[in-house]
Formats: sequence, structure tokens, C-alpha cells
Amino acid sequence: MSQEGLSALDMLISGRTPSGRAGGQSHESLKPHAMSIIVISPDGERRKEIIQGMNGLPPQNVKEYENYPEGDFLENLIRDDHDVFMIDLEGNPAHALYLVETICGRSPATVMLFSSATDSDLLVQCMRAGAREFLKLPVEPAAIEVAVARAYARRPTDRPAKTNVGSLYVFSSVKGGSGATTVACNFAVVLAQMACANGQRCLLVDFSLPLGDASILLGVSSSYSTMNALQNHERLDANFLSTLLSKHESGLDVLAAPDRYVGADASEQARMRLISVARQSYDHVVLDMSSTLDPLSRTLFREATINFLVTQVSVTELRNANRIIGEFFPSGTRRPDVVLNRFNPKSAGIDDESIRKALTMEPKWRIPGDYIAVRDSISMKSSVAMSKSPISKVIHQMVEEAAGLTAVSSQGQRSGFLGMFSKQSR
Repeated sequence: MSQEGLSALDMLISGRTPSGRAGGQSHESLKPHAMSIIVISPDGERRKEIIQGMNGLPPQNVKEYENYPEGDFLENLIRDDHDVFMIDLEGNPAHALYLVETICGRSPATVMLFSSATDSDLLVQCMRAGAREFLKLPVEPAAIEVAVARAYARRPTDRPAKTNVGSLYVFSSVKGGSGATTVACNFAVVLAQMACANGQRCLLVDFSLPLGDASILLGVSSSYSTMNALQNHERLDANFLSTLLSKHESGLDVLAAPDRYVGADASEQARMRLISVARQSYDHVVLDMSSTLDPLSRTLFREATINFLVTQVSVTELRNANRIIGEFFPSGTRRPDVVLNRFNPKSAGIDDESIRKALTMEPKWRIPGDYIAVRDSISMKSSVAMSKSPISKVIHQMVEEAAGLTAVSSQGQRSGFLGMFSKQSR
């Protein structure tokens, strides 16, 4: 590629300065992998403008937050060792200044500010606190490119490796009754079996609040619930989390939904604190959201390793799927793995082309309808995923592809409910 075809960031990655001369740092010291960028603004349009301004850059790992972080949530963001924090100076100037002081005092990350207005005194305070860039809105893409290039050049070359966090698999459904909880529970217990055999740990979190059913399907009980974790997020850590869990005999740990109606809202900070602690403690975290979707769900979807969107093939559910995909997973973002549950091509009455058109994408998985197998699995207190049902084959394939694990053969299965391992009648 010619020099004219290289962006400022491309040239830095390739070991050249924007002027075309060889840079002072070697190609090896400028490691060519995507930077981790956090965009913080309570204004969706301002966040969108900043993120769209980076569309022409090499791929970056960009996450956006609509609330100014504080407390443990801010601690986790700093600890996660991000490269760039882009902070809206206009939304809450006092909190923005606090973020600049806190992040710059404890992290080598580059802090950038953006605003449609300029408060000279405040801007001077932020720069003295450590902010390195100011982007005036509306912003030119070239200005963002140069700012990101400078941030890339400032990255420490001897940065320690980031602490590994567990994979996060989020299950949501287009409407109640689509079967997302059943799919998530079976996925989790098969994953737990494979994970335990490989010396790994697996956790299922029931986020279908306030009326989740995972504990009933798994046959476990607990005095504590997801709401206990969310309401005490400021002191939540691995030890506290462990006191709230139930153990399923598959090896799966379960954080159940409340066993009674609890009409308490959970903030973005509370949710992200719970997910952060869970992923630091477990190799695999399965999150059952069912049909509980709200604006804060965007953050959970962005954090997920894989999003599984469960729907059935009907006009109403495909319509809902179309609306959810368009709202939460628009073109240009990472799309979900669509799961067609209880799928029966003979009776659906809707052909594959119509399904693809409704979803605006190809469905990833088709779990066949098998009412008798599910009914028998419940009456026998066994798992449909561990039976010889065609459902079992698809669930195992989903786990193996998602987690990169393989099934471990056994001479028999141990007892369990919708989760596992009871001896099957032969």
C-alpha cells in the first residue's frame, strides 16, 4: 500500500510516522492489535457521533456507556486496563472532571474529552488533571484519527498481560414462552459437564427478573437470589457471590432469580459489577435474560462473548425478532446467534427464505420440536440434553462450538432435573 493510502493509525501500526519517516519505535514495539476504547456519555447522539467518527479506522474494541461510572464499576473499568477513555465533558462537567482525575491518576490510558461547547476554565482543569485530547463536536473524522493515532503511540510497550475473564453467553428471547430459559439451562448443564471435565468452572445467572424460572427447571433451591447480588453490588466480590449460589449436581453453580416478586430496579453499575465479578471467578458464565429487555440490556449484549436470541417460527415472534435485532444489533455491529426453537419445518408454514428476510440474517441454530422427549425428561427427572433426542444433538453442538470444548464419554449419567446426568432407561 502506498503512503497516501495509509491512515495515521495504519502508519503507526506499520512502524511509520504520519510524515512518512520510520518511527522511533520498532514494528515489534507497536503491537498491531485493536485498542480498547471506552466512550462515556449520557447523550446517545453524542456517543453515536464519536463512534461513527472511528468507522474509518482499523477495527477497535469500542464499548459505550450511557452513565458516568463510579464506585466499583469505575474500579473495574480502570482495572480492566483499557487504552482510551472518551468522556463527554458536557453531560456532567463535575463528574467528567472527577473521572479524568481518577483515571489519569491510576491508569496509563489516554483520556480524551468531547463536547459541543467549550468551557475554557473547565478544560484547563481537565488538562491539568491529565486529559490528553479535546474533540469539539461536530467532530471531523480526521481529528479522531489523529487523536487515536497519538493514543496508540503512547501505549506502554511493557504492559502486563490482562487478567483473563470468563466467557459470557447471553440468552434472550423475543417474547415470553419462546423457550429461552429451557435452552439456556440445558446449554449451561452440558457446558458445566464439559467444563468440569477440563478443570473449569461454570455459572448460570438468572437475569430474567423478577420472575425467572431457571431454579425450577434445574431443580435447585436457594435462600438468596440475583437481587441479593444486585442490591449489594457495592460490596460484591467473589467470596460474597459464592454465598448466594446453589450447586447443581452437574457441577454447575446457579444464581437463581428471587422466589417471590421483588419489584426493584437494577442499575447499570449493579448489573455490570455482578457480571464482572462472575467472569473473574468463572471460566464460563451463562446469563438467562429470557424476554427481560430494557435499555440497559445493550450493555449486557455488548459484553457478551456470544448472544443467543431464541425465537419460534411464527409471524408474531419473527416480527419481534426483527424489531429486537434492528434495535439492539443493528447492521455494522456483532449480530446474535439466532436460535429457532421447537422448529418443525413441516408445520411451520413459513419457508426458509421468509425466515431469513424477517430476521435480516441467517438463523444459526434450529432446535427441533420434540414434545414427548421434553415431557419424558421432566417426568424422569433427567435432561433432554442428555437423552437421545434430536434436541440433545443440537444443544451439544451449540456448546462445543461456543466454548471450544468436547463432550466427555461416560458409562452412565448421574441424577438431575433438566440439567443432567440421571441414568437413562435403556
